[in-house]
Amino acid sequence: MASRRDFLSQPAPENYVAGLGRGATGFTTRSDLGPAREGPSEDQIKAAVAKRSAQLGLTESKDDDNEDENRYQDPDNEVGLFSGGIYEKDDEEADRIWQEVDERMAKRRQKQRSVISYSLPLHVHLHRHRLPRPFHSPPAQTSGLSVEIDEPSTDQHYSHREAREKADREEYERQNPKIQQQFAGLKRALETVTDEEWANLPDPKDLTGRTKRARQARMERFYAVPDSVLAAARDAGQFGTTVADDGTATEGNKDGTVTDFAKIGAARDKVLRARLEQESHSSGTATSGSASTIDPKGYLTSLSNMQGADQNIGDIEQFRKMLKSAVDSNPKQAASWIAAARLETHAGKPVAARNLISKGCQHCPKSEDIWLENIHLNDNRNGKIIAAQAIQANPQSVKLWVEAMKLENDPRSKKKVIRRALDHNPESEALWKEAVNLEEDAEDARMLLAKATDLIPASLDLWLALARIETPQNARKVLNKAVKKLPSSHELWIAAARLEEQLGEGLKRPVMQNAVKFLAKQNAMPKREEWIAAAEKCEEEGAIITCNNIIEATLGWGLDEDDDRKEMWMDDAKGSINRGKIATARAIYAYALRVFVNSKSIFLAAIDLERNYGTQDDLWRTLEKAVVACPHHEVFWLMLAKEKVGDTDEARRVLARAFNQNPNNEDIWLAAVKLEADAGQNEQARNLLLTARESAPTDRVWIRSVAFERQLGDNEEALNLVIKALDIFPQAAKLWMMKGQIYEDLGMLPQAREAYSTGVRQVPSSVPMWLLYSRLEERAGNVVKARSVLDRARQAVPKSPELWTELIRVERRAKNVNQAKSLMAKALQEMPKSGLLWAERIMNLEPRTQRKTLLAEAIKKVDDDPILLVTAARILWAERKLDRAQNWFEKALLLDRDMGDTWAWYYKFLLQHGKEEKQKELVQKCVLNDPRHGEEWTKVAKDPKNAGLGTEEILKRVATSQLT
Repeated sequence: MASRRDFLSQPAPENYVAGLGRGATGFTTRSDLGPAREGPSEDQIKAAVAKRSAQLGLTESKDDDNEDENRYQDPDNEVGLFSGGIYEKDDEEADRIWQEVDERMAKRRQKQRSVISYSLPLHVHLHRHRLPRPFHSPPAQTSGLSVEIDEPSTDQHYSHREAREKADREEYERQNPKIQQQFAGLKRALETVTDEEWANLPDPKDLTGRTKRARQARMERFYAVPDSVLAAARDAGQFGTTVADDGTATEGNKDGTVTDFAKIGAARDKVLRARLEQESHSSGTATSGSASTIDPKGYLTSLSNMQGADQNIGDIEQFRKMLKSAVDSNPKQAASWIAAARLETHAGKPVAARNLISKGCQHCPKSEDIWLENIHLNDNRNGKIIAAQAIQANPQSVKLWVEAMKLENDPRSKKKVIRRALDHNPESEALWKEAVNLEEDAEDARMLLAKATDLIPASLDLWLALARIETPQNARKVLNKAVKKLPSSHELWIAAARLEEQLGEGLKRPVMQNAVKFLAKQNAMPKREEWIAAAEKCEEEGAIITCNNIIEATLGWGLDEDDDRKEMWMDDAKGSINRGKIATARAIYAYALRVFVNSKSIFLAAIDLERNYGTQDDLWRTLEKAVVACPHHEVFWLMLAKEKVGDTDEARRVLARAFNQNPNNEDIWLAAVKLEADAGQNEQARNLLLTARESAPTDRVWIRSVAFERQLGDNEEALNLVIKALDIFPQAAKLWMMKGQIYEDLGMLPQAREAYSTGVRQVPSSVPMWLLYSRLEERAGNVVKARSVLDRARQAVPKSPELWTELIRVERRAKNVNQAKSLMAKALQEMPKSGLLWAERIMNLEPRTQRKTLLAEAIKKVDDDPILLVTAARILWAERKLDRAQNWFEKALLLDRDMGDTWAWYYKFLLQHGKEEKQKELVQKCVLNDPRHGEEWTKVAKDPKNAGLGTEEILKRVATSQLT
């Protein structure tokens, strides 16, 4: 040990990092790692294991019993536990150090055993006996000391130690036998167990608790809950308090009893309810026949409201303590006193509240809020006294004077109080207003207002009030004087304009033009939105001329030609319409049309406004302005002629004027034909069509001519016309369809088939013609041919929901349901967002139980589609969910008002479940929107037999006969 180097001179251990224990982080480089090399070989590992075993003094045992014993080795003893590990340099160093420690400890024990005796010669050594009694003979009777001649050798010392350790180990094994020894007898008894008994042994259970199932079982165990826990849970939500002898609430009485007011109240309510019910039954069964006047539920409810039973008493007590602390800490704060008084009022203690607020008034005499609260908490008589005290402390408080005035009962006393208030506050606008309101004589009120305006010239309300009660001549003077005092107020100018309107001079005097100039000089010109709001207010109060003058004078102020004035003004008009201010919107459109004289969009918006909100004369007047300003827009002429339909002669004059402005216009020609046809003038209509074919030979004119002859029942003439038209317009799909339909009406199916076949070759993109062709073959009983036609159509128009739906319907009508479902799957793969396909699948291909599920899936995939929304409404209708079905119908109408089938389904729904007023309203809206599309709608509207039917008749016919 002495030859060992000192600590600082020793080499550092392997893998040592300086400062790592104090938080430093080391790093290694490629040079530290060295070149890559393989791990130790198997022979090296065996050699290291043998070397470790030799150093520890162990011998490898090949006995099976010893292997079993090592299997149950104590974990604290590492012998055999890490014997299979790699024996490295640091392990060798550690073993060497421990060996040195063991040798040094052995030498120390040897020195301790050798104790020099009491100066005896001949090397007599006396020492205390250190070994346990069981291993040595009894000591000599020399005061607990033993005498030994000659010092024992080292070998003897080790033999004693080994003997002692062996005895200790045997004693420990005897007291703590191994599991193998404990079950040795039982294992020998297992020799008598037969094979049948072994087979009947139950499977062992996992008692370790390490599996997931065992942990879950432990979590799901239930234990008996003590009564104390249940009692604590029961009392947790209750309010318990004690009542002392003096009647005050304390935590506990002297005798330990506790009064539970919650239980007492519940018991009281229960007994009272039982008595009331008993009284009600007894009164109801009386022979006198008199009914009971007691309502148990209502009576208990009234008691609850009177006593504030819903208020938590504990919360009130807590708030009371908090407010008392706030008042005590800062008695000069009026808000704390007011809150404390209101709390007592809410708790049903008005006397305590009045006492608190009185104390608060003493501490905060300059607070008008606390005086007002005190007045409100007292009756009228005491309130007057308190008001007098409050005014004496705060003579400048307007609120206190007004409250004192309200406490008086007769008008004379009120006036007296207000006049005294004005003596103290002559420049209070609120007091002057109260004084004027109390005056019944207009002359006295005028005098008061004159005095008030002299004292308070900056009050706009007083000037306006004075102008209203003055005569018109004096009112002008008052307003002129007010404008000098308040030069930046535009309200005075609006009041002046309204005054001129009342005098009948609203259209003559340019008050608002002068106002704009004056306010612009004063840099006090309001924004356009403020002027529009002022105009709407004038409209609301009935000053329409002033409203128009405001818009005319201010709408274009501050806007340049570069600004998008047209869109801006149209947005302003739409905003006014949404707020219900039609006169303001009309004035905005009128001003915009003066700036944009030939604007078609503004005229259309103005016409729509008059059609929805105006009178018939207003609509005619606006249309007349439109045809004059835009004579070459035939839409205005057609609108005007349509509005004059009731007067045929006037409508003819309108169309004649339209012909002069727009010669050879096909829309005007067709409108004239419709007018004559509706009037029953068939020959006149035929002549007009003949002239139109010569003057304006368009395909629409020829189509209308053929349709007119079909309506009259002259199929031969219609056929001649359509043949001539096809020579001129071979690409007109409607002409080919009309030719085929005429042949069908004549019963000439081969010719009709030829017409459709030629038509689809000429116009392969016409979906309606393909549908007519397929339906002709299906009606003829040739389903295979119909299927072939639709296959060709799908090649010509690949992604057409109508063609796919018709093909699926053909298969369904032919009882090929599986084929129809297969086609539907393919169609939805190509067009997953087609509402028509989804509706067909939901209503006709799937069972009723799956409709709602499919509908939810369809709504997720398909954007807003009116056909799908109508399908949802029909499903809800079938389930008797009428309100929701009505909502879905209205959603479909909002989405597309031109779909006639939606109107028809909704009308059919209302016929069964709607009121008559709702039905009439729907019919009016349908006529106004005039729908033109829809599968069932067009079947009725395009039928020549239904020529001349209006929108209302078509709606009713579709709803009653077509829809199933």
